[in-house]
Amino acid sequence: MAVLEFERPIVELEARIRELRDLSGVERGIDRELRRLERRAVELRREVYGALSVWQRVQLSRHPDRPHFVDYLERIFEDFVELHGDRCFGDDPAIVAGLARLGGTRVAVVGQQKGRSTREKLRRNFGMAHPEGYRKAMRVMRLAARFGRPVLTFIDTPGAYPGIGAEERGQSEAIGRSLLEMAGLEVPVVATVIGEGGSGGALALGVADRVLMLEHATYSVITPEGCASILWRDAARAPEAAAQLRLLAEDALRLGIVDHVIREPEGGAHRDPDAAAENLRLALAGALAELTAFSPQALREARYRKFRAMGFVGRAD
Repeated sequence: MAVLEFERPIVELEARIRELRDLSGVERGIDRELRRLERRAVELRREVYGALSVWQRVQLSRHPDRPHFVDYLERIFEDFVELHGDRCFGDDPAIVAGLARLGGTRVAVVGQQKGRSTREKLRRNFGMAHPEGYRKAMRVMRLAARFGRPVLTFIDTPGAYPGIGAEERGQSEAIGRSLLEMAGLEVPVVATVIGEGGSGGALALGVADRVLMLEHATYSVITPEGCASILWRDAARAPEAAAQLRLLAEDALRLGIVDHVIREPEGGAHRDPDAAAENLRLALAGALAELTAFSPQALREARYRKFRAMGFVGRAD
């Protein structure tokens, strides 16, 4: 298990508690010490996780053990059938897309997948999609619209891949086309930021009737490192940039960028992936239940008004 620096005291204390539990009932006096340490662990978790800096929250959103899209896919959905390829160039493993069931509802699911091991991270390109990834996503969304299935997207990327090959194959056009097509879908669309929501690579899957966000996820026009490199020519000032970007879930909710923040287990989704998945499942089911009452045209018009209203600044009288 990977451990962030600010998590280390908690992890060490929890390891000591596990050791004492193995000895409980064998050595005298152990139970009293065990109860004391358990109380201290509760207090320490509250102290640490209740006073995280913005940069530490960014680190949580990128935690090596944080559940990725496929982890939630396995826990929440049934009968998943993955669809491959964009019918133009190839198949991009950075985006996983297909058809599935959420409870009794047939849906299309599209998510960015970072990868866990070094080999998988390279294969998934660290969740940074090429144009063919976004075109694959659009193909699945169009298929969902044809058969009247809701679309659920899951955002977890530092951004779209900026390499030469991606630019040659029309990266900006693919992202722009995705924004346009999602805006016009006449089926319910729910997007969820589950980890990093970075730049246009994230927004390409984020034009939705309901935008949800996990408590320790981030959503921003640029990564803190990218922002620091542009403003100060120094990526090491990323923590300073993060504090200015308003990229936390509570910021996005206050600014009207997202509609609902989903609570995570104490310390982050990586500490209890099953509980995090259940919270996400309930939020998705609730959002879909709200949206099924709208006609296709009403969905499209409301989605348009929703995004047109973002960033509005009224004149002070």
